[in-house]
Amino acid sequence: MLDIDRVTARFGAKTALDDLSLRVEDGEVVSVLGASGSGKSTLLRVVAGLQRTDAGRVTLDGQDLGPVPPHRRGIGLVFQDHALFHHRDVAANVAFGLRMRGDAPDRIAGRVGDLLELVGLPGFERRSVATLSGGEQQRVALARALAPEPRILLLDEPLGSLDRPLRERLLADLDTLFTEIDLTALYVTHDHAEAFRLGDRIALIRAGRIAQTGTPDELWTHPADEDVALFLGQSVLDGRAYRPEAISVRGAVEGEPADGVVESAVRHGPMVRLVIRLDDGARLAAAVTAIDHPSAGDRVNLAIDPDGVVEVG
Repeated sequence: MLDIDRVTARFGAKTALDDLSLRVEDGEVVSVLGASGSGKSTLLRVVAGLQRTDAGRVTLDGQDLGPVPPHRRGIGLVFQDHALFHHRDVAANVAFGLRMRGDAPDRIAGRVGDLLELVGLPGFERRSVATLSGGEQQRVALARALAPEPRILLLDEPLGSLDRPLRERLLADLDTLFTEIDLTALYVTHDHAEAFRLGDRIALIRAGRIAQTGTPDELWTHPADEDVALFLGQSVLDGRAYRPEAISVRGAVEGEPADGVVESAVRHGPMVRLVIRLDDGARLAAAVTAIDHPSAGDRVNLAIDPDGVVEVG
């Protein structure tokens, strides 16, 4: 179990982490979700031992990590930029931590082969890292991090540099992998879809503090405050958060009174996100899946499911 207890970290006059506490249970994947500058990457660096703290402590399985150097913490790291050794082949990259630990060559070779199979790169041992695609390099980085059988895996925006189709494929692969190997992990991202897809729980971080933790369903259905609701893409009116899927939209018949006008209609795969400006100037976001949907400029009427509305004021 990873226990982050009232940790504060400062960079000069700037407080990056402010009395932050978070616990990750064995076998649990916690997604740390937040905007740029919220402190999520600093949190990972603190756990890894790459950033000192000004207060608080971090323990792993009851051991205080404060005096433990990074390479002795038993932590695997995967970064957005892969951080691979481009002058070495795939096998040498994956084997790096095992060699540093002094494992026998035959064990190293077996472990490298097993991990490349696990991440979908069987037979890549002698391939040059420089010839691999971005997605393949990220798979190698993941295999390298897993090779020494870390106590916990830390992933810092690992899919952020990949294009959308490749990101979706690797996201599905990570989801399967985390389940298969019963991994304990802390996954940092600014992307809602990644956080909700991979996290058993989500820790939403804001200004160096945890604003809310919970399962994906708990966060979505019961945001802790207006800022959380807005960050998740919900609408807030008069102290209430409205989930987009709770708002049904139909075009107003000519001459019929209407609730508002569609300001924008943007498709995201199977879903279309509508922003409706009400007659009093307020705005609501709605999600529809129909091919035939209102367009920008259309007058519309709304029906709101009360189960999709929660007090956040």
